[in-house]
Amino acid sequence: MFAADTVRNSPRNCLLDALPAGTRERLHPHLRPIALSLGEVVLQVRERIQYAYFLTSSIVSLLYTTENGATAEMGVVGNDGMVGAAVLLGGESTCSQAVVALAGEAIRLPADLLLQEFEGNLIVRRVFLRYTQALIAQISQTAVCNRLHSVEQRLCRWLLLCLDRSSNSHLQMTQELIAHMLGGRRESVTVAAGNLQDLGLIDYCRGRITVLDRRGLEAVACECYRVGANEIARLYSRKPATSVNGLPPVIEQAG
Repeated sequence: MFAADTVRNSPRNCLLDALPAGTRERLHPHLRPIALSLGEVVLQVRERIQYAYFLTSSIVSLLYTTENGATAEMGVVGNDGMVGAAVLLGGESTCSQAVVALAGEAIRLPADLLLQEFEGNLIVRRVFLRYTQALIAQISQTAVCNRLHSVEQRLCRWLLLCLDRSSNSHLQMTQELIAHMLGGRRESVTVAAGNLQDLGLIDYCRGRITVLDRRGLEAVACECYRVGANEIARLYSRKPATSVNGLPPVIEQAG
């Protein structure tokens, strides 16, 4: 068990915050804060969805793995949403794997309780359907990006997606994991990061990346980032998040 105010005092999740006050109160006794570690698999392929995970300071990547072991990222979830949205659409499982790309915290809720609220409250249903639309738009944009744009452009977009969905400016992840997300080789990520450093957009040293010029990073990124950010802003009626306190975000890669 945990203290009653633990969830109230935890970092925020935009999707939970958007729910009606009465719904939040009913769900509160069933919400459990948990820690997610780097590389942890939150949801396996074709695994029955038992819990919904509302991310607060962590980031989860939705990955598809082919029969030969190659991987590609379909979408990114952070404090803007949840892992397990498929259960609200009538599916008990998905064909993708949910892997922690940035260690941090999340709030876990039994999926059946969430489904009850979803089916019984029109306002709740609209909130989650809007988020699902935003997630589908991101997945669609990712498919286009992976097919048409360079590793360097995709790296810019991916860094910006992570920064928008993080509750702080300090991120830590492995270079190999980033390569898996982008569907490329580790060497390609190293070269792309080096090019961004030469342009003065990031500082890259021993696996540590500091974003020096976010606007410059957005300029180098393909239109996929801007299209996705605009769609989320429209659906959430807000602008995409910026770095904490205006400080340059730091991304530290382990390994």
